[in-house]
Amino acid sequence: MADKPQVLLVGGGGIGTMAALNLERGGLAEVTAVLRSNFEIVSRKGFSIKSCDHGSLENWRPTQILNSVPSILDTSPIVRYDYIVCCTKNIPDAGPGLPDIIAPAVSPAHTVIVLIQNGLNIQLPFFSRFPSNIVLSGVSRIDAHEVSPGVVEQKQHDLLHVGAFQSPKLSKEEQHRAAQHFVSIYGAGGTNTCLYMPEVDFDRWSKLVYNASFNPICALTGLNASELQMTGRTMDTMVVPAMREVLAVAAAAGHNIPEDIIEKTIQLNPMEENIKPSMQVDFEKGNLIEHENILGEVVREAQRHGVATPILNVLYEICCAHQWRFRKAALKEPQGI
Repeated sequence: MADKPQVLLVGGGGIGTMAALNLERGGLAEVTAVLRSNFEIVSRKGFSIKSCDHGSLENWRPTQILNSVPSILDTSPIVRYDYIVCCTKNIPDAGPGLPDIIAPAVSPAHTVIVLIQNGLNIQLPFFSRFPSNIVLSGVSRIDAHEVSPGVVEQKQHDLLHVGAFQSPKLSKEEQHRAAQHFVSIYGAGGTNTCLYMPEVDFDRWSKLVYNASFNPICALTGLNASELQMTGRTMDTMVVPAMREVLAVAAAAGHNIPEDIIEKTIQLNPMEENIKPSMQVDFEKGNLIEHENILGEVVREAQRHGVATPILNVLYEICCAHQWRFRKAALKEPQGI
């Protein structure tokens, strides 16, 4: 058995690449990265990374690179993955589902599944498929994008909150310990900020204050977060009201988030940095978008509690229409991780 924890990382875009880099540079884990569209070029040249945390790196690779998820039945009997870190976009309306994709590599009652993804209720399919496995929440606040195959730019410090999605079938203490252990592995290199956040639902609702406002509004207007703030009017009539709707739904669901999170969220996007939210980047590329878990789930939660969300409703419905357009185009291309 290898001394270091074995990590299978699924999703080698901007956030996934930076996660692999942090895990490897900390020296406490070995990463096998599953790549798709960038597999060939990374196999030949490695990643080219320009990072505000790590500087400029050329020809960087994790311990191993694969083009598909391996099956533990096909590997050496002493090889099993301690962690599977999922950094793919969360798009439940496009198959196959992520639980199906990672299933061949999951060792029951052993592998810890880490979801560094946006949105609400993302853990439920994993609880159902892998009832004996711990599932962790990763809430990432980083501006990192793959600007071309194998070329990654990180413009914002890597801040990652990790906690355990609490499964009633597993020991609460064991789930908390697993989250704390992953924090120690991820943060070992000292170049990122990785924090243990046991209040997972509160943390995810807090991130939605940004994700359900800036993300879709930037995507639909074509303005980045800085340009959106420069308009003045759109912030007052769309962005801030959308944020307040998220706070109202969160409160109805039992999570009272302080009102000052609105100003703090805006300040996290300084105008001089010209940050493009991930959904805007996907819009510009014609990629499928992750609107269901960051807008759809909020709207459905609002309906359950009788909370009016007129702005979020409109944003969600327009995103659904665009998703139809993107899906129609995507049918012409092979889909995968």
